[in-house]
Amino acid sequence: QVQLVESGGGLVQAGGSLRLSCAASGRAIRNYAMGWFRQAPGADRDFVSAITSTGGSTTYADSVKGRFAISRDNAKNTVWLQMNSLKPEDTAVYYCAAGRVFPGRIIGAYDYRGQGTQVTVSS
Repeated sequence: QVQLVESGGGLVQAGGSLRLSCAASGRAIRNYAMGWFRQAPGADRDFVSAITSTGGSTTYADSVKGRFAISRDNAKNTVWLQMNSLKPEDTAVYYCAAGRVFPGRIIGAYDYRGQGTQVTVSS
C-alpha cells in the first residue's frame, strides 16, 4: 500500500505561485508513475500533470502547460507540483496519485490517491 499526503495548498492572488507537495509512505514510489489531478466544485476530477517513475518524461494538460511543473525525488519519496502564474480558474482541490501507467490522464488508471489539498486563487 502507498499512502499519499498532499500539502502546500492555500489562498493566493492571481498571478501568484504555489508549490504543492505529495509525500508518500508505506512503499517506495520509485516504481510508480505519479500524477496530479484537480477537482473544482461541481466538476469532474481533471488531469493536470504526470511524470514517469524515473522522472524522465512529463506531460501536462493544455490548460496548465507552461505555467505548472511536475518533479519528483524518489530518494525523498516525494512529488511536487510548482504552479506559477495562477489564475482564478485554477481554483480546485488538487490530488496526487500513484500508478503503473504513463501518461495516465484518468484518475481511475491510478492505484493510489491522496485526500487532496485546496488551492484558491483570488482575482
